[in-house]
Amino acid sequence: MDYSPHNEKDIKEMLHTIGVKTIEELFQSIPESVRFEGELSLPEPLSEPEMRKYISTLAAKNLDASKDYTCFLGGGAYFHFIPALVDQLASRAEFYTAYTPYQAEASQGTLQTIFEYQSCICEITKMDVSNASHYDGATALAEAAIMTYHLQNQKRTRFILSKTIHPEYRRVANTYLKTLGVEVIELDYDKKLGTTDLNRLKDVLNDKTASVAFQSPNFFGCIEDADEISKLTHSVGAKLISCVEPLSLAVLKPPGEYDADIAVGDGQGLGNYLSFGGPAFGFFATKNEFVRRMPGRIVGQTLDADGKIAYVLTLQTREQHIRREKATSNICTNQALCAMRGLIFLVTLGKNGLVKLANLCVQKSHYTAEQLKEKGFNLKFKAPFFKEFALELKSPESSQEWLLKENRILIGPPLGRWYPELSDSILIAVTELNTIDEINSLVKSLK
Repeated sequence: MDYSPHNEKDIKEMLHTIGVKTIEELFQSIPESVRFEGELSLPEPLSEPEMRKYISTLAAKNLDASKDYTCFLGGGAYFHFIPALVDQLASRAEFYTAYTPYQAEASQGTLQTIFEYQSCICEITKMDVSNASHYDGATALAEAAIMTYHLQNQKRTRFILSKTIHPEYRRVANTYLKTLGVEVIELDYDKKLGTTDLNRLKDVLNDKTASVAFQSPNFFGCIEDADEISKLTHSVGAKLISCVEPLSLAVLKPPGEYDADIAVGDGQGLGNYLSFGGPAFGFFATKNEFVRRMPGRIVGQTLDADGKIAYVLTLQTREQHIRREKATSNICTNQALCAMRGLIFLVTLGKNGLVKLANLCVQKSHYTAEQLKEKGFNLKFKAPFFKEFALELKSPESSQEWLLKENRILIGPPLGRWYPELSDSILIAVTELNTIDEINSLVKSLK
């Protein structure tokens, strides 16, 4: 069977239509110095049965963190329970093939799921309004920082990012902010507690500060003093950006209750698989008074001509809809399918289910930490943690590799990758899915 999409006749007709005689002429604008010469090193063609067998052989080499390993991976992507209902509903063709819902009359199902997702995000964060989601937690944080710049009429030019925020989030935020010509301060952390250095925060806050961003639980797993950070930030009129782990909000104080101006985070743990780190979705919520500056897509509920409930895209102040110079953001889309998985996850577990899941994370992670301490290991930091902690090891990378090869146990990542002063430490995350036998095996295997 020939899989060539075009025969010679097709090619000649297409070239004639666009006004060129040969394919070489079509690509003449590309310098010869960068063109590939010779033939690509490709295998011989295969029949369909042969191709199926070859692809199946390759696929068999993939290993699953939930089936082939014991997973204690942390650092922003976590191994959590996903109810069967999430896959069942998210796999319906009307959801996974749906396009952008510009025509409300033809997109009520998609618009309703987005509206309900926004409602759930507001419920867990205790914020007033949410957008339809962002690409991930990193872009949500970066967009939040830019939003605070515009909220302050571009007159405040100092941005403070705690170094306990995920390093990759900080890199993305810096990339966004450097185009504005503003000052970005990465605030150091308390080396004993593993949380934002509040004394240093007091020193760098001034009337030029647009916003302060922190993460809790932070990248080390430690719980920050959100109330004090909020108090200090607002004392100089700056805005507070809180980056949160959504499952932790079932047991920890949500951003709305400590007067955060913007709440962001990554939704991977809400019904989305590890999948080598993605895709997932970022969530973004803020106060009512800032809604017209909020980036991203927003779905609202209204009534149609017959008085029935209907859903529409609303407050479209994104670059795609209005003049660029008037736009609040160039984020014109959302992670609809992944966000819908988050919605299904949240409503399937419900409030009581989320609290139970979060408590299991707390109990199992603290049991693990205590068992490791009894064996002679030290936790790197003294601050309370939710489900993840930094453990001191003589050689984190070697231990990680040995556990993987010899015991099929996944831990990490090592912190020295981003924090040279923490080259003796590695992250371990324990979730509701880790059994006591798995935890005991980890403790026994670590040397």
